[in-house]
Amino acid sequence: MFKRNPRSYLRIMAEFFYPRGGWYRAARYVIHRLRRLPDPAHRISRGIAAGIFTSFTPFFGLHFLTAAVLAMGLRGNILAALLATFVGNPLTFPIIAEGSITLGNFLLDQHSSIHLPAVFQAFGGATKDLGANFLAIFTDDVADWSRVDRFYHRVFLPYTVGGFFPGVVAGFIGYFLSNPLIYAYQRRRVKKLKARYEKRLAKRISEAGGGDKIG
Repeated sequence: MFKRNPRSYLRIMAEFFYPRGGWYRAARYVIHRLRRLPDPAHRISRGIAAGIFTSFTPFFGLHFLTAAVLAMGLRGNILAALLATFVGNPLTFPIIAEGSITLGNFLLDQHSSIHLPAVFQAFGGATKDLGANFLAIFTDDVADWSRVDRFYHRVFLPYTVGGFFPGVVAGFIGYFLSNPLIYAYQRRRVKKLKARYEKRLAKRISEAGGGDKIG
């Protein structure tokens, strides 16, 4: 038997930023899966809207969960919501993050700016503080919330405020673009399946009629 060679961490990281087959193939796969979901078009489109909106939120690592909860609230297709979070990928994330934070600072009247490397640094620092503060509950260490506070005011709050409006607009666009396309695709697919069934039925009737004549 042939054994599959496990992927190295370097290859996993490379495929995260550039999947096998390229982003065009990955996007086509997502669109193909969305069209073939067994649900009415309006429910799939609501899921798509939920997934797209989630891509504009700063809930790093929780996008799948957030999209699923939103889809349930909107009575949309959960799998469609999970697939639509593909909008937030390594190619679009820098644009979404910087754009959302810049708009959020403007709306909050905060005269500050932060770029993507500093966003990752702030996120990493806040994560370390949360872990250390949790362990401090069981030890004599003193909890330090300075990096969490810095992350909240410099990244999370402006990102949330600034990403909300573009996320809503992008979600509506995704809904109104996908709904008629998916509906038309489903109707065309039903017609093809019906025509194929009628053709097979006619063939069986013809074969049965020919057998009776011979008898």
